[in-house]
Amino acid sequence: METKLLRIAELAKSEPKMKFTSLVHLLNEQSLIQCHHELPNKKATGVNGTTKEQYNEDLEGNIKNLVSRLKNKSYRPVPVRRMYIPKLNSSKKRPLGIPEHEDKIVQKGIAKVLNAIYENDFLDCSFGFRPNRNCHDALKILNFYIEKKSVSYVVDVDIKGFFDNVDHKWMMEFLKHRITDPNLLRIISRFLKGGYMEEGKKYKTQNGTPQGGVISPILANVYLHYVLDLWFEKVVRKQCDGQAYIVRYADDFVCCFQHKKEAQQFYQSLMERLKKFNLEIAEDKTKVIPFGRFAENNAKRTGNGKSATFDFLGFTHYCGRSKQGKFRVKRKSSRKKVQGKLKESKEWLKANRNKDIHIIMDRFKRSLIGYYNYYCITDNTQTVNGFKEKIEILLFKWLNRRSQRKSFTWDKFRLFLQRFPLPSPRIKVNIYELRKEISYIL
Repeated sequence: METKLLRIAELAKSEPKMKFTSLVHLLNEQSLIQCHHELPNKKATGVNGTTKEQYNEDLEGNIKNLVSRLKNKSYRPVPVRRMYIPKLNSSKKRPLGIPEHEDKIVQKGIAKVLNAIYENDFLDCSFGFRPNRNCHDALKILNFYIEKKSVSYVVDVDIKGFFDNVDHKWMMEFLKHRITDPNLLRIISRFLKGGYMEEGKKYKTQNGTPQGGVISPILANVYLHYVLDLWFEKVVRKQCDGQAYIVRYADDFVCCFQHKKEAQQFYQSLMERLKKFNLEIAEDKTKVIPFGRFAENNAKRTGNGKSATFDFLGFTHYCGRSKQGKFRVKRKSSRKKVQGKLKESKEWLKANRNKDIHIIMDRFKRSLIGYYNYYCITDNTQTVNGFKEKIEILLFKWLNRRSQRKSFTWDKFRLFLQRFPLPSPRIKVNIYELRKEISYIL
């Protein structure tokens, strides 16, 4: 399959208007077995409760049966099992769908095909769920635009419930720009309309991408490629007298403008553009702000005090200065994300405080290493240090509640941390260090 996908990618790159008429045959026994093995182990199960391990017991027979159903067009995805996870710092909960293992296999196979075709179509402004691109790359490019280009205004946008509101008709129309294989399109359509089960009752899905599905990220990228990226590149930028840039990670994006009037015009036209495709912005979370090398002086001149800030990919971006006094964009972990992580850690400790101390400390050691890998970027070490200190305070509090007698004084706790040391933060990502794969954009 890998060879065939490479060939498809080559064709897609060399012929941007080519439509692929025969693709479903790529979902054969060999490729689907590979997809099965690539899926993670010990994940939550769907409606039928089939685990990866159970499916593996008769893998050949199961895959043979699956391929047969795909060929005779009788394959239908099982409705996803809906569960709810708490939102950060909110009493509300976010719906999450858990597909059956077999449906994950098919989705992974289709996602590979779609990625092979569309990876060559997607624009450089898109960073989410794409090979050789990640959140840090998006932050680095945004940093370059604001510091080195003529950027004075930022439009910070939040699309309201994007993944729940993707319009199925438009989604299929967008796919038809590149794919005319009716059998593959039929399977994708069935995933979109697969529905979900909640408390034993089936509900239809009129809008949105398959919740929790392996296929959702690539479908979201295809949708926003046509709705947003191409429109910004071909229409918005051409209408601007000044410079204009967009950086998008999945449905999270920031737009940069040289002129205030053009930033405001974009804000208005964006609402109309999204409305056409069944989407809308969250007006309370979307704003046009002065931001860039002139923002600080403008704020002082107009008497507005400090220059504005905006959040993107878990970081609060603010205007600062280097040691030499030059303008710098600086970042710190967003307060909302920090509070959410602390709340999660507190709940875990509360429920598991009586476990073996080795298990508790190992869990926090691994958790902090993961946290540092993402948040330890240029200028943010101090904020991450503060987060580590708050974790230590939580540990002190909840380990002291393991019995009625307090286990620790602060002096004893410091000795305890010498025996079970938590890792210390150090910069993992230099915001000015662009990888070769990304630097060509500039």
